[in-house]
Amino acid sequence: MKTLILIMAWMLCSCSSFTSKELPVQTVNAVEIPKFMGKWYVLAGRFTFFEKEVHNGVETYSWNEESQRIDIDFTYNRGSFNGELKSLPQKGWIYNTKTQAHWKVSPFWPLKFDYLIVALAEDYSWTAIGVPDQKYLWIMARDWKNPDSVVAAATRALKDAGYDAQNLVTVPHRW
Repeated sequence: MKTLILIMAWMLCSCSSFTSKELPVQTVNAVEIPKFMGKWYVLAGRFTFFEKEVHNGVETYSWNEESQRIDIDFTYNRGSFNGELKSLPQKGWIYNTKTQAHWKVSPFWPLKFDYLIVALAEDYSWTAIGVPDQKYLWIMARDWKNPDSVVAAATRALKDAGYDAQNLVTVPHRW
């Protein structure tokens, strides 16, 4: 119980929460939610402590019409390509309904964190997700096979948006 309380306290202190739709980080102008849904391979980023030792990291987004939310499933092999397969389900809600680029994501109740779509390829082939204080960053793509070119394109877009794209950790993939 002590560990759970410490984890929750750490998460509350380390993650920014903004109640207005005005953010210190610029998001993309518009996201088409149906096009954004589906499988995304996590290629690089600055990750939370839950995401250490990730191999074959995949985020899958599904629109839940009944609940008017996004069901998120993060799966990965822990520690190696042959490591234990882990799954971290989450729930997301579109917070900024004008751009659909600012979500609130909950790994478990009662926590909800800002999820900002900071960069997105026109063809939805890659995206970069951030948080208001820029502590965390996830660069993802629809395909895992060309990570260097995708990360380079996302890094350029992030810099143009004023988002820190340094100190990235890569996620190895092999299928």
